[in-house]
Amino acid sequence: MKNLFSIEGKVALITGGSRGIGLMIARGFVENGAKVYVASRKQQACDETAAELSKVGTCIALAGDVGTDAGTKALAAALAAREPKLDILVNNAGTNWGMPLAETTDEAFQKVLATNVKSVFNLTRELLPLLQKAASAADPARVINIGSIDGLHVPALETYAYSTSKAAVHHLTRVLARQLATLNITVNAVAPGPFQSKMMKETLERFGSIIVAQVPRGRIGEPEDMAGIAIYLASRAGAYVTGAVIPVDGGMSTCL
Repeated sequence: MKNLFSIEGKVALITGGSRGIGLMIARGFVENGAKVYVASRKQQACDETAAELSKVGTCIALAGDVGTDAGTKALAAALAAREPKLDILVNNAGTNWGMPLAETTDEAFQKVLATNVKSVFNLTRELLPLLQKAASAADPARVINIGSIDGLHVPALETYAYSTSKAAVHHLTRVLARQLATLNITVNAVAPGPFQSKMMKETLERFGSIIVAQVPRGRIGEPEDMAGIAIYLASRAGAYVTGAVIPVDGGMSTCL
């Protein structure tokens, strides 16, 4: 039981790992002994994050645009050139788009779906060989998808593509979980509520007090809250959990 939540020695890839929720998870993994690759479109951002986290553990930068098929394949190939197996894949890369219905373009909608949904499917598919090499009945490989409580309820803001994409991520998680269970790979989703991130920055600045008032716990999420759920799912403690969508929102989704 002493090592129930240990992820020491595991290899993890976190997309969108240079900031926000991805960075919260990356820091938690690194501080607890995992070897972490952080990926995002911008090499400089990855390099800066890797340099900072390398002060407390092992963190490596990998640039990659998972919003495109070519970028996804390139990222998977870059990881495969460095690692023989992958214990943990965190599909966190995402984007948002808020516009009135009449002003929301097809291009914007497609961009959000490509980054938030297709990237989850495509990168999981491309990294399946590495995940299988890490997987065993006693210690399955893990895929952790980052959804949102906006995929669990109807948000007040006009984020049509974003909320639709996150609901799709939740169901894709369940479909993948069923199919990959026989390969000793678990697939779960985390549905964050309000956390301090670049994506949420403007919303919290404009509506922060209103949002906090809707959270039964009375605050927005902190980095440890996100790191904690990810470590749970990646450790022995979460080895028998698959196909779950876990709200991490201070109870907010129970009130909306």
